Amino acid sequence: MSEKLGLLSIYKLLPQTNCGECGEANCMAFASRMLERSKLPQDCPPMVKQSRYKKNLEKLVAMIAPSIREVKIGSGERTVKIGGEEVLYRHQLSYHNQTAIAIDVSDNMTAEEIRSRCVATGKFSMIKMGQEMRLDMIAVRAASGEPERFASTVKLVNEVCNLPLMLCSTDPVSLRAALEVQGVCEKRPLLYAATKDNWKEVGELAQRYICPVVASSPNNLDGLVSLASTLESMGLKDIVLDPGTLVEGGLLKETVNNLVMLRRSGLLKEKALGYPLLCIPAVVWATAEKADPVVTAYRESYIASLLVNRYADIIVMHSLDIWAVLPVATLRQAIYTDPRKPVSVESGVKEIGTVNGSSPVLVTTNFALTYYTVMNDIEASGVNCYLIVADTEGLAVEVGVAGGQFNATKINDVLGTSSIAGKLNHKRMVIPGRAARLKGDIEDTTGWEAMIGPQDSSEIGGFIKKHWDAPK
Repeated sequence: MSEKLGLLSIYKLLPQTNCGECGEANCMAFASRMLERSKLPQDCPPMVKQSRYKKNLEKLVAMIAPSIREVKIGSGERTVKIGGEEVLYRHQLSYHNQTAIAIDVSDNMTAEEIRSRCVATGKFSMIKMGQEMRLDMIAVRAASGEPERFASTVKLVNEVCNLPLMLCSTDPVSLRAALEVQGVCEKRPLLYAATKDNWKEVGELAQRYICPVVASSPNNLDGLVSLASTLESMGLKDIVLDPGTLVEGGLLKETVNNLVMLRRSGLLKEKALGYPLLCIPAVVWATAEKADPVVTAYRESYIASLLVNRYADIIVMHSLDIWAVLPVATLRQAIYTDPRKPVSVESGVKEIGTVNGSSPVLVTTNFALTYYTVMNDIEASGVNCYLIVADTEGLAVEVGVAGGQFNATKINDVLGTSSIAGKLNHKRMVIPGRAARLKGDIEDTTGWEAMIGPQDSSEIGGFIKKHWDAPK
């Protein structure tokens, strides 16, 4: 879908009957939902059921299809979606499907090591700004060169882990052996990889088992275009491009340049390049036999972060150290946050700890980063209190005050819709130090005393101990 696609361009192809069968109030609202990618043309019942709309339906499907094809890997609740992007820069619209992070295992590892890495990958979970950050896939490498051993490893991984799989071998015999393991092909694993030497055999496997496939041509973009076009001509649609991950000899810049050129070309409707991109920062371990593993893991982490920032839709990592993986996951979360919608939480009154009638009442905004920072600092300080979360349209304290979204009326609205007043034997609240100018307005509007609190939430504990006296 072009970033310049307008609402009316979509609307004029809709039935324009405002029947409401789609669940929206009218066809214009439905067009808006399609523009936001929360609805599909097929969600309009009349267009699906009535033959007179068939051509318009086909036009709409082609019109809103993203320039970079969306590819699904795996099945069930942990299905991974990659690609589906429409713009080069996030501020032009938004990014949609975040980069998938895969952790590798090798058929040269012991069963216990494989099991341990799979379990750790599946259990990885960190909460930031109320959102869960997880690892997404397991990449199984055929390092031994033995098809039976590779198949046995894939079977073990499939038994202990419910994550989508990436089967890594350029040997079609090994890939076939892995796909024939019970329950593997049903998971729609990603086949890595079709090359200029094996494209026919691997392409046929992808066709037969209905799996997505990687086209790999390291540092040869012309060869990659040819390979992707050949796979397309076989009828394959779920293709991922691997331009190679070169990190030694000053070639990292070539890797980044290749990613940028591929994404730019794909967005400009170069059909053979309109596919998700794959990178393997784990290659740093291939030449690190004598290197310090901590240094190597650090290097892998910053290279992975760089590639996520430059359009990689899948990255394969080896290190499972939290300090190596977490920065990549955190950066990924930041990049794939929708700039059109500030991350916010529900407004209202939250109870922290064991509260009573004399407990302090604090005020903050519903900007997620502010809310969770304040919440964590309060919990860390051991303060038992009520927290009033005002609806500031997802803005932080200072910008909310400046823009007028954080005001006395918003705080009074929370007081009016909650039962907090009946639980307390006082009418005092602590407002953020950066909202000090609102003190008088808050007191006039709510009838509560407003105490000016610290500017930084890390100081809340000390402030409450020093300045809050329980009412008699």
